[in-house]
Amino acid sequence: MAVVATLLSWVGVGSASAVSPPPDGTRESASDAPIRAHADLVASYTFRATLDPVGHTVRGEGTIHWTNASSVPVSELWVHLYLNAFKNDRSDFLREPILGFRGSAPIQDWGAIDVRTFVMRRPGKESVDLWLHSDLHRKEDEDETDARVPLPTPVLPGEAIDIDVTWDDKLPSILERTGYAGSFHFVGQWFPKIARLEPNGRWAHFPFHRLAEFYSDFGIYDVTVDVPSSFVIGATGPVVERRIEGGRRIERHVQGDVHDFAWSAYDRFDEKEETIDGVDVRVLFPRGYTFDATRELATLRFAIPHFGSLYGRYPYSVLTVVHPPREAAEAGGMEYPTLITTGGAWYAPLFAPMVELVTMHEFGHQYFYGLVATDEVSWPFLDEGVNSYAEEEALEAWLGAGSLGQWSGFTLSDAAVQAVLGNRAEHDEPVAQAAPLFRTGEDYSLLVYERTATILETLRRVYGDEPIRRALGRYARRFRFEHPGPDDLARSFEVEVGARAGDALHAALFNEGWVDYTVSEVSSRSSETAAGIFDRDGKRVTLPRGKNTGGAYEGWVLVTRRGTLSFPVDIELTREDGTTERVRWNAEEASTRIPYHGTVALSGAVVDPEHAVLLDDDLSNNHAAAEAVHRSPRVTERLVYWAELLLQALVP
Repeated sequence: MAVVATLLSWVGVGSASAVSPPPDGTRESASDAPIRAHADLVASYTFRATLDPVGHTVRGEGTIHWTNASSVPVSELWVHLYLNAFKNDRSDFLREPILGFRGSAPIQDWGAIDVRTFVMRRPGKESVDLWLHSDLHRKEDEDETDARVPLPTPVLPGEAIDIDVTWDDKLPSILERTGYAGSFHFVGQWFPKIARLEPNGRWAHFPFHRLAEFYSDFGIYDVTVDVPSSFVIGATGPVVERRIEGGRRIERHVQGDVHDFAWSAYDRFDEKEETIDGVDVRVLFPRGYTFDATRELATLRFAIPHFGSLYGRYPYSVLTVVHPPREAAEAGGMEYPTLITTGGAWYAPLFAPMVELVTMHEFGHQYFYGLVATDEVSWPFLDEGVNSYAEEEALEAWLGAGSLGQWSGFTLSDAAVQAVLGNRAEHDEPVAQAAPLFRTGEDYSLLVYERTATILETLRRVYGDEPIRRALGRYARRFRFEHPGPDDLARSFEVEVGARAGDALHAALFNEGWVDYTVSEVSSRSSETAAGIFDRDGKRVTLPRGKNTGGAYEGWVLVTRRGTLSFPVDIELTREDGTTERVRWNAEEASTRIPYHGTVALSGAVVDPEHAVLLDDDLSNNHAAAEAVHRSPRVTERLVYWAELLLQALVP
């Protein structure tokens, strides 16, 4: 099996010198879009966090330095207290009727964050504890994840304030990427975090929703983590100080140009370290999971230079990978700046490269959410969907067409799986909408992840690798350390691919766009001499019924397009002797009739024979035989169609 051999060859390499080069045409200069060296530092946090692994609590203290980067004065702050999502069953997170997505397991132990002090300091003014007047929840709403904090006087544009804060965390049993399981602790969304203030002065604040993730400003995080000395720490950013003192392990991590900080502590971590393309990579994993850790490093040997070549070089010096133990699986598959979590059993088989897929996906989030810091609540497709395409593209570049497996000549690709799954929900609701608006967790997953990736993959197959590479490269580079929206993504496609591609992208995302190509008719018959009544040379003559002209055939192929989307496609005409010819159709109109003339009878036709349009609603009508010819001219397409139906039945 080719994919297994490929994986084994990379897993067997143990040094950074074996980094695979990026594919041809994807060098650093692939896009001339500008790329920023640093972010605007709006919200910076200097904290100390002390873990009690018995009580599963964290004592936090420190200072927030915040600048009003908007164009208007602000008279209030909004502060996210997302650990309160696990405080009681009245939180938005736990009462939202969402099934079919992670975070649905019953909570075993509640969690909460309690802010003790929130003291604002401004030059020349008296310090004041803002928390005394804070509003933890709205009237008739018991959710406490989104707090309003009034200010005694407005903070002017460009003005900075300091806030001295102390708080206590009670971690929940592991749920939705945070909490504890035994002595394993993953600490995410654990501190009072100021919401993002948009340039126009609008606060982008929201409670913690089941289907949503995060959105915040860039800054410098300087965090000292204090745990028992037997514990190993993994955290955002490099370690700048480290010591053992009084039976405690104390590490200080400092990282600029990021918008979040997470950490993990566990007394049963093993670790592997390797420098890949100038990045110090550290994998933390439970004892006995060495094989998974080796595979994760192998994936990153390809991923780090590959993503760098397409979307700009990874700008941080470190990357930490946390592989949670089996009992903490809900902590897996998550991304934070310079820190990702993966997952999988210690015995995960090589022929099903899910460890590699999760690692590739979560590393991709270092770009699409990390460096390109989109609003994950309002537009989740901009991070999860774009990143799912980036994951798919990278896996294919690394492992080939059978990126998810290859058995006895049958290949299964990440793109094919995403197409089958994403197309299941194409008529349900729009892709481009806020996370809390999705009716079900299944719709959210199928549309945000799979459907978005399939839309982008269809554009790649229709318009070619290079234009799509340029479009996403432009988007990722131009908006590094910024907060782009859907229009910025569409504009990148319009510039690099064309207005029609941009229109198709917008329609597919916002308007439940769909398409179905059909070969409606195939006609083929012998050419015959003229028959009937004709006026010739001043006389009316009647010619007998037409006779075969001898070895000539004529006919047509009628192809129709249903739906709101339109992509150029090829139409392949097949003759009785097996020879073929292709005609390109721009598909801007609803149908086309292609005339046929030849010396061999036409036996059938196929629209989109390479299956470039993965969004095609129904593959069974993409081909037809000529009139009474009852065999399929393209057996391969038929087999692919039935294989996809089978896959759809098997995959939940």
